[in-house]
Amino acid sequence: MRTLTMAAALLALLVLPAEAQMGRHQRGDDNAKTDQKKPKVDEKAYKEALKRIPEPKEKFDPWGGARPSDQKPK
Repeated sequence: MRTLTMAAALLALLVLPAEAQMGRHQRGDDNAKTDQKKPKVDEKAYKEALKRIPEPKEKFDPWGGARPSDQKPK
């Protein structure tokens, strides 16, 4: 009987971390609520905003600070 009690206690201790990670909230209702909160994006306004972004005059080099640009590769 003592062994069975110890095994049950050990099993309960092993399950607790998984229970804490999973949480105890209901699924299904959350998706419906978040869909209503999102603003609708107007496709035409989005495309017009993209057209207003100016084109860069020179090419951007993301690694420019990591290596000198005046050296030629060997």
